[in-house]
Amino acid sequence: MIIAIDGPAAAGKGTLARRLADHFGLAHLDTGALYRAVALLMLRAGDRPNDPAAALAAAKRVGEINAGDPALRDETTGAAASTVSTYPPVREALLDYQRQFAAYPPGGRSGAVIEGRDIGTVVCPDADHKIFVDASPEVRARRRLDELRQRGEAADYATVLGELKERDHRDRTRTISPLVPAADAYLLDTTELDIDSAFAAAVAFISRRSRNG
Repeated sequence: MIIAIDGPAAAGKGTLARRLADHFGLAHLDTGALYRAVALLMLRAGDRPNDPAAALAAAKRVGEINAGDPALRDETTGAAASTVSTYPPVREALLDYQRQFAAYPPGGRSGAVIEGRDIGTVVCPDADHKIFVDASPEVRARRRLDELRQRGEAADYATVLGELKERDHRDRTRTISPLVPAADAYLLDTTELDIDSAFAAAVAFISRRSRNG
């Protein structure tokens, strides 16, 4: 079973994807972390995110970054990842890795939950279940602000909201693999939902589709 989870930053797709993977006993892959790893390699090498050649070189070394590296969650890394993800050669370099993960989930699992921005449309268009998680920019900005402050980072709401809207625009309007819901995706708006309610809605959707074949 392959579950594709897509959506913009801070909509709640990461927490939802991990809970679904635990619930159904599936492998989990955060594809955004792959692009963040590319961006982090570039930043640490002193390369600028708007250098496509350096981005492709970093994509070929993506395995050098520890998935638990806290710098992957930095706002600077996220912004750079949004830029490098627009380069077709970088996306192509990481696409095979993502599809191999779906075809052969690690640990002998019977499937995978894969989250990102183009999973249901490009990476796994034949996924058994597709969920597009969204929320209003204002709510997402407040969530991201809370995350940053919990990590002890200085941030203000106006700046976070502005950066989030800029990233949304970049992700939704890029030529290659824009952030759009798959035609057959379940649209899950978490603006008014906590994680427990969002999880319950997602499980109900998956169970319903599974029963109906």
